[in-house]
Amino acid sequence: MKASSIFWNWLSATLVALVSASSSRASPPERGAFDYAAHLGNLSPYQKAPVPGGIREALPDDCEVEQIMLMHRHGSRYPLASELVFVTELVAKLGNSSAALKKARLPANLEFLKDGYTSTLGHDDLTAPGRLQLFEHGVNFRLKYPKLQADSILAGNQDRVVESAQWFAQGYFGRSWATLNGTEFSTIAEDSVTPSWITPMNTCKKWQYAYGNNATVEWGSIYLPPIAKRLNKLLPGVNLTTDNVHGALYACAYDLAALGTSPWCGAFTQSEIEDFEYELDLLMDGAFGWNLPSPMGEVLGGLLVRKVVERFTNASGAAKPVYLEFGHDTTIDLALTALGLAKDTPPLSAQGPVRRARKFRTSTQVPFAAQMVWEKFSCSASFGGAPQVRLVLNDAPFPLSTCARMDARYGTCSLADFVASNAASAQHSWGDARWNATCGS
Repeated sequence: MKASSIFWNWLSATLVALVSASSSRASPPERGAFDYAAHLGNLSPYQKAPVPGGIREALPDDCEVEQIMLMHRHGSRYPLASELVFVTELVAKLGNSSAALKKARLPANLEFLKDGYTSTLGHDDLTAPGRLQLFEHGVNFRLKYPKLQADSILAGNQDRVVESAQWFAQGYFGRSWATLNGTEFSTIAEDSVTPSWITPMNTCKKWQYAYGNNATVEWGSIYLPPIAKRLNKLLPGVNLTTDNVHGALYACAYDLAALGTSPWCGAFTQSEIEDFEYELDLLMDGAFGWNLPSPMGEVLGGLLVRKVVERFTNASGAAKPVYLEFGHDTTIDLALTALGLAKDTPPLSAQGPVRRARKFRTSTQVPFAAQMVWEKFSCSASFGGAPQVRLVLNDAPFPLSTCARMDARYGTCSLADFVASNAASAQHSWGDARWNATCGS
């Protein structure tokens, strides 16, 4: 059998398995019910973002997209090794208390513990639903922009990012990808010496993950103890710690990411899930957003904004119609920060309270498989005929409100206005005076 036939037989079998995994996902919540899957921060499964009030989704009929730039987060993954340890310790604690749990009278949402809770989660790699998300996005992207053809793909050189890009490519290119892979696919290192708009923090000596992680520890000391106290009253003899509670929250998110459902999600109240969501917002806002020391977020995210400007203005003289690039939630959040978007005033606080109307929300900004799509478009009459820029984040327009003259109907602005309004980001580059003053030389 030819190698190409073997490949396509394998791919067909794999897709059947993926579709089967997709069909086993938890059913949508009943009308009026709380949708916990939409409140798991950057660990949420992919979902279309809400369209801001008053913003129109469709461009006028006389407009045509001429150039697009995609920055795509990897799909649903298993927990990081540093997160998996919390789930593993939870499983061990419950196993040691199995006899007491079998005898206990448990509420309906915790009865699953009578049969024991085990975990088959791996770490770091894409899950089956994650692979399907990217394949579907590749198909949908090709259908959305049928007149624009990509001729290359770039991915940050990390396993789950590379694999995400490959699944997207199989959906986008179809059968031809088997031969195109060798010539059209490239990676960029994610290390401390390679300048990159995908992982800019890696080459910033003064950047620390602790900027966000410290905030989560502080918030955790506030919201986790009451949950542990509540659950321990219901689970006699188990004596869950706050770390165990954290493990159960991670189990909710990552069972969902791997299996499409989790018994743990229903073990928590709405407010407890929302407090966990806030923890994840604090992490991302602190390490990759507005709670970074100013102007670190703007400087790091500015590398991606500079790429948008370079490409949409054809500064190099060789701009392509389509850019397909793959990275992380961090990539997208840093870009939003550089653009002056999703900013809360006053900033989010690790002391709380949880503001329901906060602007920085990772559940809608950077769920697994998040898609940041930049469109350059022109119209025969609308917008005066001048080239325009639109940001579409997770299939919904994201208003470019920091442009001096944003069109309030569509959330767009002219290319000239976009360039002028983001001059600080567009004019600086890695290793220049602004970068060195912020990150160290």
